[in-house]
Amino acid sequence: MKTKSEWEDLEQKLQNALTQNRYRHTLGVSYTACALAMRYGEDLNSARRAGLLHDCAKCMSNAEMRQLAKKKKIEVSAFELEHPALLHSKIGVYVAGSTYGITDPRILEAIRWHTTGRPGMTLLESILFTADYIEPNRDKAPRLPELRRLAFTDLDRCVYEILHDTVDYLSDNPKSMDPMTLKALEFYRNRIVEADRQDGCSAR
Repeated sequence: MKTKSEWEDLEQKLQNALTQNRYRHTLGVSYTACALAMRYGEDLNSARRAGLLHDCAKCMSNAEMRQLAKKKKIEVSAFELEHPALLHSKIGVYVAGSTYGITDPRILEAIRWHTTGRPGMTLLESILFTADYIEPNRDKAPRLPELRRLAFTDLDRCVYEILHDTVDYLSDNPKSMDPMTLKALEFYRNRIVEADRQDGCSAR
């Protein structure tokens, strides 16, 4: 009798924990993260696990996430408590470890920052952040064809453009914008400006 592989077991657990649409999104993120990992030289298995588990807490209710944060003494900000949709990243770190046995801090940090981004993300964090935005099932965000192409040619610039579009979208309701997203936008704006300046200097 054929035993389940690690990946089949993980995917089955996630399928049981998520809605059908969220599971479809999860597979799309994992697929895209793997493609980006192959492009940029990141560990393929790490990208695959991060993609599969990034939303592992997404289908918990707001009350369940708040209760778990309190019970397990997970540090959350007042902003996150006011906007519980952002809690799933931090709660996801705990669930990925306690339920799915993830101990690699690189994967856990990628899960932690996949929603808001942060200044100076690692390669794995940037890959997951980008994959979450551009995976094949996404169809609402503006400029998706352009960003999907950019993701495979200039990852930092793609991260910046995603942050830019996210801030632009949330500017209609700035109270819902996590301050970390604004910090990340400023960091990557400066990085792109510096990269362009260096390219300009080398071209002379």
